[in-house]
Amino acid sequence: MLNQWDRVQFAGIFNSAILKIVCFAGLTLLAGYLPADDWTQWRGNNRDGVWHETGVITSFEKSDLEPRWRRPIGTGYSSPTVAKGKVLLMDFDEAKQDESVRCFDVKTGDALWSHTYHSEYRISYTAGPRAAVTIVGDRAFCLGAMGRLHCLNLNDGTVLWEKDLDSIYRVSADRRMPIWGIASSPIAVGENLIIQLGAKEASVVAFNQETGDEVWRSLKDRGQYSSPVLVKQNGTDVLVCWTGDGVAGLNPGTGIPYWQHPFKPTRMPIGVATPVVNGNKIFLTSFYDGAMMLEMSETSMEVKQLWHLIGPNERKTAALHSIISTPIWIGDYIYGVDSYGELRCLRASDGERVWEDLTAVERQRWATIHFVANGSNTWMLNEQGELMIGKLTRDGLEVTSRETILTPDQMRTPNRKGGVCWSHPAFSNRCVFLRNDRELICIDLAAQEK
Repeated sequence: MLNQWDRVQFAGIFNSAILKIVCFAGLTLLAGYLPADDWTQWRGNNRDGVWHETGVITSFEKSDLEPRWRRPIGTGYSSPTVAKGKVLLMDFDEAKQDESVRCFDVKTGDALWSHTYHSEYRISYTAGPRAAVTIVGDRAFCLGAMGRLHCLNLNDGTVLWEKDLDSIYRVSADRRMPIWGIASSPIAVGENLIIQLGAKEASVVAFNQETGDEVWRSLKDRGQYSSPVLVKQNGTDVLVCWTGDGVAGLNPGTGIPYWQHPFKPTRMPIGVATPVVNGNKIFLTSFYDGAMMLEMSETSMEVKQLWHLIGPNERKTAALHSIISTPIWIGDYIYGVDSYGELRCLRASDGERVWEDLTAVERQRWATIHFVANGSNTWMLNEQGELMIGKLTRDGLEVTSRETILTPDQMRTPNRKGGVCWSHPAFSNRCVFLRNDRELICIDLAAQEK
């Protein structure tokens, strides 16, 4: 028989054991359930090309990349975005001159809704809409290549408000329409939806997300294709806009510039890459005008140039002359693809080249590769439709896995036989969503026990 003290000790040991079993079972269940992240706008939730989900594969065989689903779509460079179990993108029917916003179910690929409207293209490379759909709550903000802006209900595609920005702001009438159309993806800050438009008296415009009413307009700079990013400077929100004439840091609530820095193009506004921000540094790269590093002051709302390197021409380049691809900044080094497909590592402090690799992208003018960071790995999609997992370090490129998963058929591009894959992929729900001019595909990247 146990005495009272023995019974107390036994009960404590028994309860402790039960607690450990319950905790272990709970942790086991949690290990099997990892919350999914959305990809709500251009280059991810923070526009930084970082995929935060865990529990994904770190290498693959070709058999691992069989699409979960594939669905037919039209032409366009508009990259997919993902939120609340839905995948959105825009496409174009050239014969009818119709743009469409399309919504699919994340898990099944079933078409949930679409919204189509007429948009007569008067731009070069009529491949379809360029900008990614920006999703905020139950609203989807969609910007077409000719400036047709729609706010749609995410759940059913109902039009909440719409604006013809080309007509309202006289973009084409004042000969301010970029030659490749409007490509900058909308960005939402607070209650405002901000568009980098390039109009004569309204280079950047903010609208109320609820009503579509104009809140402010700012700058007189020419337009180009780069999408704005939101940064912190001295604890203050700053909207960094790379326009056709320079770089500006705007108050996102009022549009008033905190600072402006010139970056005049030698030939034409051609900047496509998104500004890359690391701490108080801003890196920009242009096909004709090389690479520039700016530093935001930590004591005042000012900016200064640290360095600007430019080669004598588009073939003999210094630092990095990128066109479409946004570089990736890891530690003290910046990695990006140069004008003819040379993948380069730059020292961030001064822009000096550390190495160059010619295996990631075929050598072509305007060669493109998209970078997305996930943990210590970098996922890359090149314009041949090859998906890669690898590591970028100061010692070089190390590719773990590489397979062709997408047909390069975006055809309305110069000097390409067979087309390209220029649309940025979306990584969400432990899947990758990719598109060309014919289909949207979803590939499951969740790690599986084998």
